Amino acid sequence: MRSSRLTTTAIQATLHCLTGCAIGEILGTVIGSGLNWGNWGTEALTIPLAFLFGYGLTLQPLLRNMTFRQSAPIALASDTLSIASMEIVDNAIILLIPGALAAGPATGLFWASLLLALLVAFILTVPINRYLIARGKGHAVVHGHMHHH
Repeated sequence: MRSSRLTTTAIQATLHCLTGCAIGEILGTVIGSGLNWGNWGTEALTIPLAFLFGYGLTLQPLLRNMTFRQSAPIALASDTLSIASMEIVDNAIILLIPGALAAGPATGLFWASLLLALLVAFILTVPINRYLIARGKGHAVVHGHMHHH
């Protein structure tokens, strides 16, 4: 794969993971904030939700041509490192910004913090996905299965 095409594919794969992570982060934070949970309780909800939505977005096209039993290992293999990288970075940033989670989704501080955290996580995860795709791993596995079925 040409270098520019590889980078473009990595960016697309990372945007895909970013979407699932963002849905999980927002949903978890809205729930945690609504229940007046602290930072750690809220993060304990947002992280599994980010993985759930990230994997779910990958499973959706695979399930058109495969069973769940066939597609689940592919989703796990293709997304785990990408989602984990993104979650580590974005949660660390959110937790380092004073009052970001406590501010709740009705405030500018919350949204600005989340936007910054997801942007930095995206920038740091693109090279990870590029590395994996160049070696036939990560999202390259998903694309291989989608084009063969």
